[in-house]
Amino acid sequence: MTELLIAAALWIATHLGISSSGLRGWMTARLGEGAYLGAYSLLAVATLTFLILAWVDAPRDIWLWYPAPWQTWFALLLMPFAFLLLITGLLGPNPTSVGQEGRLADPDTVRGVLRITRHPVQWAFLLWAVAHVPPNGDLATLIFLAAIALVAGAGTLLIDRKKALQAGEAWPAFAAATSNLPFAAIAAGRNRFAVRELGIGKVLLGLLLYAVVIASHRWVAGVPIAI
Repeated sequence: MTELLIAAALWIATHLGISSSGLRGWMTARLGEGAYLGAYSLLAVATLTFLILAWVDAPRDIWLWYPAPWQTWFALLLMPFAFLLLITGLLGPNPTSVGQEGRLADPDTVRGVLRITRHPVQWAFLLWAVAHVPPNGDLATLIFLAAIALVAGAGTLLIDRKKALQAGEAWPAFAAATSNLPFAAIAAGRNRFAVRELGIGKVLLGLLLYAVVIASHRWVAGVPIAI
């Protein structure tokens, strides 16, 4: 369990303590933007790999609750939305992504999944973590999920703060037309839901990926889906 706690701490520290702090600017000034992004990407992969391997090796003998069939259904019903956010977020333009800040000036930027949330990928991982909490009551898995959820959730706030400082006057209009919390801007009347803008191809790809993961869950996660 100690190794898992160390891995979780490294995962959190490298994401929240580097990319969204003054340390990023210090490193970029010395390495250059391209070299920094390359080094940071390698570090992110390394810490995530360490976190996953530490979770795999962690003991499963401390239970806060025992799984029940209804808890599995909670995950099964939420995960399609996580995959849709992930695919539409990855395959669509987003001014909050690295290197796409220039899109803030485009009046047609807020389309598709950005009408739902300006951080679709982060919310996909956060939703994935939350969906897997009920069917996994062992302490090791909960530590693993908490680390993923903390980085994803806090990441949305830190990205907003960083982009607001970088973009200056271009940020308020974009922030007003979108929301961090999914559907908040739509519920407040600052935007509208346009399902066609999500793209039928992206939606089908997201649902297909969900079906593939369900079918191969035993091999992907090492745990069969018990319903």
